Amino acid sequence: QVQVVESGGGLVQAGGSLRLSCAASGSIVSINSMGWYRQAPGKPRELVAIITSGGNRNFADSVKGRFTISRDNAKNTVHLQMNSLKPEDTAVYYCNVIVVPRAYWGQGTQVTVSS
Repeated sequence: QVQVVESGGGLVQAGGSLRLSCAASGSIVSINSMGWYRQAPGKPRELVAIITSGGNRNFADSVKGRFTISRDNAKNTVHLQMNSLKPEDTAVYYCNVIVVPRAYWGQGTQVTVSS
């Protein structure tokens, strides 16, 4: 079994920054990809950013140039640095970890950006 725990959410003013962290633990041989998704009220969950074990990164168009993603393979952690935050970034952010063949999710952390 794999446990995924996020931290770092909160309330910030528009233009501010937040850093989200996620740690995976448990029966892990190797992690394929690690990523962040978000879900705003009344909307479907969407991909924010993902990073593979080889370091390839993909971002949603809405966050390109503002968010960065990094991971520490030795510690099984992934971080999302969010800069120039906008009110439309308000959502619950979920960490996703792929330990083949399964996907594991964290419980989510709330990010609220006030205008």
